[in-house]
Amino acid sequence: MTKEDYIKVRRVMTPMPKPIDGLATVREAIAKMKEANIRSLVIEKRHEGDEYGMVVVSDIANEVIAKGRSLDRTNVYEIMSKPVLTLDADMDIKYAIRLLGRFGLSRCLVVDDNELAGLVTLRDMVFRYVEIDDESGGEQA
Repeated sequence: MTKEDYIKVRRVMTPMPKPIDGLATVREAIAKMKEANIRSLVIEKRHEGDEYGMVVVSDIANEVIAKGRSLDRTNVYEIMSKPVLTLDADMDIKYAIRLLGRFGLSRCLVVDDNELAGLVTLRDMVFRYVEIDDESGGEQA
């Protein structure tokens, strides 16, 4: 691999993450996660000037179950993270890994021309980076 080559986030991301409306209940969010076998959902924008949000299983565990809140009376918007960090689809995963590490995040939304394009996890980027590094004989910097 030459120094000019790099792995773009778009090559590693999961396209079109599962969206949910912020007014959905936590029970609805859990059902959607179980059905799709995923750990996070994207909260849809309400209008053009809005930002994406995200809810992950740990939000539900820490903010609802651990606090004894109702799954049916707690809306996703009450426990979501918003705004969330986004990565450009053409960013080098080496820098994306650094950025997520700096903020202690395990996943991030990916945008392409300011439009939601996907979701990427630290795990997927690290595994792909190592895979490419092994293929190139360990010459990545």
